[in-house]
Amino acid sequence: MPASYESDQLLSEYLLMHYGTDQQLMPWPFGPKEAIGFPARTVSHFPAGKCASALDLGCAVGRSSFELSKTAAHVTGIDFSANFIAAAEHLRTAGAIDYPLRETGNQTTTATATLPDGSHPEICRFLRGDAMHLPADLGSFDRVHAANLICRLPEPTRLLRRLPDLVRPGGHLVLATPCTWLDEFTPPDQQPDCDTFTWLKQQLSPAFRLKNHADEPFLIRETARKFQWSVSLVTLWERCN
Repeated sequence: MPASYESDQLLSEYLLMHYGTDQQLMPWPFGPKEAIGFPARTVSHFPAGKCASALDLGCAVGRSSFELSKTAAHVTGIDFSANFIAAAEHLRTAGAIDYPLRETGNQTTTATATLPDGSHPEICRFLRGDAMHLPADLGSFDRVHAANLICRLPEPTRLLRRLPDLVRPGGHLVLATPCTWLDEFTPPDQQPDCDTFTWLKQQLSPAFRLKNHADEPFLIRETARKFQWSVSLVTLWERCN
């Protein structure tokens, strides 16, 4: 993983993306406000109802893990970034974390990330780990969530081959990806040789059945005047029995 994922700037940007208010994320009366709240919206693609366990791969600073805790009895969040995991764990134990909100140039104000309403941090655990080399004894889960992860892995098929063992029969998988395959993350020979949606269907069949797919925008604020707007392909899969 590039060293930028351990930078303080990226940590602040992800804390803002995951926990920022609508006004903090988009301080203008115009702009793509429908892109706010992406970590919660991807979790909403799981079927309604409760489950015993959930796994959040590439959990970043933990918002999607806390959202999963509203319906799962136990949640495990895993991310490669030590900075991200430390922030998620601080939120889990302290309930809040301050971070600098970059305005323009080097000017910053202080923002505070807090746990989402209705979440259950006491049933969450956060681990630093590599999605391509997960522990053999990690177990299996009713729900597995992996948002904006697959196109950032050097060998994405390693994770895809492991997914049938991670999702229990009848369980569900939500994969989200903006399909921004970049050589700095994934060598060209490890990238799909067709469109990402077709490739995912080829890779996940016959262990999974595609249940739904949708497009979800997301927004990363760099400063009060500079933003990244992207669209992620979100797919919902059911593990075959």
